[in-house]
Amino acid sequence: MHLSSILDDPDSIFVVDTSAVISMTVCGRATQIVSAVPNRIIVSNVVISELETGRGKGYTNAEQLHQLIESDLMEAITMGSVAEKHFEELIVGSARNTLDDGEAATIASALEIGGVPLIDERKARRICEEKYPNLSYGCSVDIFAHREVGKMLGKADLMQAVLSALKQSNMRVPPEYQDWVVNLIGHKNASECKSLPNSVRQRANVAPKLMSES
Repeated sequence: MHLSSILDDPDSIFVVDTSAVISMTVCGRATQIVSAVPNRIIVSNVVISELETGRGKGYTNAEQLHQLIESDLMEAITMGSVAEKHFEELIVGSARNTLDDGEAATIASALEIGGVPLIDERKARRICEEKYPNLSYGCSVDIFAHREVGKMLGKADLMQAVLSALKQSNMRVPPEYQDWVVNLIGHKNASECKSLPNSVRQRANVAPKLMSES
């Protein structure tokens, strides 16, 4: 099953946040995933710096990201004057209305180049809607649900990739993608996946019992 997504536009430029990079790299299929997507994929130098801090803890996300950049599958950018202005607006103020540097840089860079930020956290998405109502945004699951990614990986490998992202990076699944994820990874996996909302896990746990009784 394919869901209509903002990422279906081949002319869109995707600007990926730290969480999106982690979700793609933990599953071991980042090169295949990024190669399948026909769009330009941009990452801010601020996000790269955030990922670099994980090297000392044994995380390989930064290393994998650099490999993607060196292979010309992703592009690293530095914020210009327009993005810097938006960046400051997003990191200065009350905690309720500010973001961490990676999310702020992702949104600010997207605003500067006319791209689509891929952001996962609820607060980031809320602030994006409130401050920039005309800015379309996506999320990490959008990448996995992309039609071309599904063709590249096949259902079995796509299922494993999504399951790895859910378990290893706690990938957030917005409401519009919850049924898609459950159908892909199966009810048993979904019921045991702690990164999914409790309501989704409970429904997934009950569904097989209802089907066996019908």
